[in-house]
Amino acid sequence: MTVGETAARSGAPAPPAGRGDPPAPDRPLVPLDLRPPARLDRRRRHPALSAGVRIAVPLVLLAAWWYGSASGRLSPDVLTGPGAVLGALRELVSTGQLTDYVLASARRAGLGVLTGCGLGLLLGVAAGLSALGEELIDPTMQMNRAVPFLALVPLFISWFGVGETFKIVLIAVAAAGPMYAYTYLGVRNVDRKVVEAARGFGLRGVRLAAGVVVPSALPSVLMALRISMSVSLTGLIAAEQLGATEGVGYLVTLAQQYYRNDYMVLCILIYALLGLGIDLVIRAVERYAMPWRGQVTAR
Repeated sequence: MTVGETAARSGAPAPPAGRGDPPAPDRPLVPLDLRPPARLDRRRRHPALSAGVRIAVPLVLLAAWWYGSASGRLSPDVLTGPGAVLGALRELVSTGQLTDYVLASARRAGLGVLTGCGLGLLLGVAAGLSALGEELIDPTMQMNRAVPFLALVPLFISWFGVGETFKIVLIAVAAAGPMYAYTYLGVRNVDRKVVEAARGFGLRGVRLAAGVVVPSALPSVLMALRISMSVSLTGLIAAEQLGATEGVGYLVTLAQQYYRNDYMVLCILIYALLGLGIDLVIRAVERYAMPWRGQVTAR
């Protein structure tokens, strides 16, 4: 029983406020209106608006290119206008060569990237998990990353000739370096307590790497895949300009020999669209595999 209640029962005056119990409220307490906090991704843009923002700058560049060509401010010898490039595109589509060239380049790039990224992923996980693996693998891979892969072209030609094997190996070497570096960094940044807890449940070797380590390092792996795909396009261009009879790089060589500026610009646009398509696929995988990453993006 409080001091105020004792004084009220005995008839004595209650002590002044502030010396004993807190004073009684003048009005009844109202329950607080508790609401769940707003999520960070609540104010997401509409998909159509987001798509419009993404293509705004390319559309502005396209309009400037079109205006410069139509007004004569941009010489056709410097940069062919969009009309001529569309004409070259229609010419290749009508003959069926565009589909054959794009499919040939996609096949070479796919095999090379699959080989290089797979090898880089395995080596990155092995070097990141094991001290012995790091001592055996990391010095060689660092030397490989320091050497420009285009400097290996003469050596690869002497080993493999100028056939398909040379092209796939060159693309694989170009893709393996970034994949190894980012995977190694991602594995080393995995929380040690998570790995120890997984080992406590009996996970070892391949099961530990596939079930815990690689999923935890997935952001770095996807970033490595994005960079490896971009670098592999450079290797694809270099490979298809030597001993090739089909492919987008072979089309670039033909355009250079016959002074077809419109074909050169068209090939550049094809490479740009291929890179954009690859990036969109990786973004979709990232959104599906790591949905929480979109919730921390400022809008």
